[in-house]
Amino acid sequence: MIEQINETKSYIEQQLNDFKPDIGLILGSGLGILADEIENPTTIAYKEIPHFPTSTVSGHKGQLVIGNLQGKNVIAMQGRFHYYEGYEMNQVTFPVRVMKALGVEKLVVTNAAGGINESFNPGDLMIINDHINMMGDNPLIGPNDDDLGPRFPDMSQAYNRELIQLAKQCGEDLNLELREGVYVGNTGPTYETGSEVKMLRTLGGDAVGMSTVPEVIVANHAGIDVLGISCISNMAAGILDQPLSHDEVIETTEKVREDFIKLVRHVVEKMN
Repeated sequence: MIEQINETKSYIEQQLNDFKPDIGLILGSGLGILADEIENPTTIAYKEIPHFPTSTVSGHKGQLVIGNLQGKNVIAMQGRFHYYEGYEMNQVTFPVRVMKALGVEKLVVTNAAGGINESFNPGDLMIINDHINMMGDNPLIGPNDDDLGPRFPDMSQAYNRELIQLAKQCGEDLNLELREGVYVGNTGPTYETGSEVKMLRTLGGDAVGMSTVPEVIVANHAGIDVLGISCISNMAAGILDQPLSHDEVIETTEKVREDFIKLVRHVVEKMN
């Protein structure tokens, strides 16, 4: 894998003219609009990048946007890869490995998620303080390369506590009411049944989605500090008497995008 990482790193560096990103952003369904805020951008389509998969989901543009945001050097994934698209876990998480190789030390991971916590409402922004991996897989399964990270990485603070406090403070600065909770990662692509949602609530989940967990595992393995933010795009199955749809997810994220952009911009600005 290191050979592939280095080939991808070299290709991206050739496009950047010595520009070095410090902060990574992974932008989920309907949230890629934040990448349009990046100044002096270099944009590279995934299909042009060696060893990168391509994003197949509506609401994911499928490109890297690299430049300046709030005075910081950032690299943003405008759309991510999912296990349910048929990719292997090491493919889903490959961009995180490349970000680390490029010099990224902090990663902001975002997603659209279904609300399990019945006190939540569509349009809420939730700071992720922990996750539950229900995907039945792990991107670190297989031989471990000690140059990439330890065989048994600690996940007790998978979401960096200092970054969580920073995000909370940024929410207060902006008068945004932020939620906080546990994200559950399922494989998808089906939405959960009502009974599954009840189970996940019993297990301690506050929101559920089909991404994020693999990337966060690999980021921790690589020694990257992670901040996770979920946009509660809908209430999970069984809470409201209505079917779920991806169109609803995109519609809700569009409504909340102004608050989302303000929050992430402020967080990036305040990062050391």
